[in-house]
Order: sequence, then structure tokens, then C-alpha cells
Amino acid sequence: PFWLKFCICPCPYFPTMRTHTITMGVLNFLCLVVATAAGSLRSLAEVASVDLGTAGNFAILSKAGISTVPTSAITGDIGVSPIAAEAITGFSLIQTETDRSKSTSVQVTGVAYAADYASPTPSTLTTAIGDMERAYTDAAGRTVAAANLNVMSGLITGATFTAGVYEWGGDIAFSSNIYIKGTPDDLFIFKCSGNVIVGSGASVVLVADGTGGGGAPLASNIVWQVAGHVDAGTTSHLEGIFLIKTFAAFKTGSSLNGRILAQTAVTLDSVTIVAP
Repeated sequence: PFWLKFCICPCPYFPTMRTHTITMGVLNFLCLVVATAAGSLRSLAEVASVDLGTAGNFAILSKAGISTVPTSAITGDIGVSPIAAEAITGFSLIQTETDRSKSTSVQVTGVAYAADYASPTPSTLTTAIGDMERAYTDAAGRTVAAANLNVMSGLITGATFTAGVYEWGGDIAFSSNIYIKGTPDDLFIFKCSGNVIVGSGASVVLVADGTGGGGAPLASNIVWQVAGHVDAGTTSHLEGIFLIKTFAAFKTGSSLNGRILAQTAVTLDSVTIVAP
């Protein structure tokens, strides 16, 4: 068979030069091992997007209600299902006699939907809720590299995160800024088995990594899958899509560039939310 010779140069311990022969079959095997390892590393680095389905049409979607202490400013649609419109409180909703499928509010740049509104709203919301739950399950099932498990034991103040999937077995908490660094094409998934607790005045800051001149990561490419609840402290700022198993509480003056998709209730206190 074809063969390749290579030499190991002499050293003080093995003064005699030795010639080794590698058959082409062995060489091919070694190349395959290296290629497979490289592919595995790439698969850990690459993150597939989480499909929100029609839940992605909402700035806030909740199964148990949305309440606000005025005045909040929501850019995007809001919706509740299977609960009725009476669970949307503090928004002073207005419906017209000619269209009972939706309502409006001066605090919402968009419209509000509820399960007891006229057709086709009930079925539209049922689909959106199902899509929200499927997105939550998808994100929760993502594989995590060992290096991305329980980073800083969940006390992540000051941390910088690059593209990938991260997971914590308990709470995530930060009392001042954290940083999400990358490009507009990068994807991030943060999986939390506990709660996300954000201190007053703390922010999620998006940082460009300096490659390609394309700018910083996008809120639409950042997913937080939270098995507990989210507590956003006063004047805090968050970025990303929050898929929440229980409730979300955004306190006075807090803000979000993203979406709140919660399987129980959402409470707001003079907040600003902009759907990406």
C-alpha cells in the first residue's frame, strides 16, 4: 500500500533518529477522527433559532392576565388566553361596536386581544398559546456544553456571554450590568431552572464583538427559558425573548427590548416594552 515516512528528530533522551511508516489507511483514519472532532465542536458552537410561531406576533402573551400600574408604554400587541379580557387591567381598554375582535389602549402601540373577544380572536390566541408552549419546550431541551453549565453559580453580575446555549440549575441573579457580546447573526439561549432576579438599575448590555462591522447581537436572537419567574427590579433593562413557565413582574421604570411570553400572569408598573 501507499505509505508515508516521517522522522522524529534526535533528542538527548533518544539520540538515534528513528523513521516511522504510516499506511494510508491509518492516515485516513486519523483525518476522520480530527474532522469528526471539529464537527462536534462546531455543533456545540452553532445554535438553531427557537421558533416562536404565532406567539412571535405579541409583545406580551399571557395565560393568566396582564396588569399595569399606569402609565406603561407597550410597542406591540398584547393578548391573554384562555382567560378573558377582564384579566387585562390598568390599560383602560376601548372596543368599538364595529369590531369586537380586539381593543385598544393609549398605553399600547398595537392592539389587545382576549379569549372572549369575537372571532377569529379566540382561535388565533389558542394557536399562539400552543406555539408559546412549544417554543418553551424547544428551548428547555437544548443541549449545553459543559463549560456553559452553572456559570458563576448563577450570580452573573459583570459576566460577558458569547453565542451559545447556557444553563443553570437554580436562580440567575445580577445586581448590575451583564454583557451579551457578538454579531447580529449570533444566537443565545439562557436556560434557567429557577428564577431570573434582576437588581434595580441593572441592565443587559448588547456589545458588538468587532468582527465584520455588523453591530451588536439582536434582542430577537436572545431567548431566556425560565422555569420559575422573572423579577425585573426598578429601572432595570432587559433584552431578549422571555419564555416563562410561571409569572413575570416588571417593577417601576423597568424596560425590555423583547417579548414576554408567560404561562401565568404578567404584572407591570410604569414600564416600557418594545417588541423587536
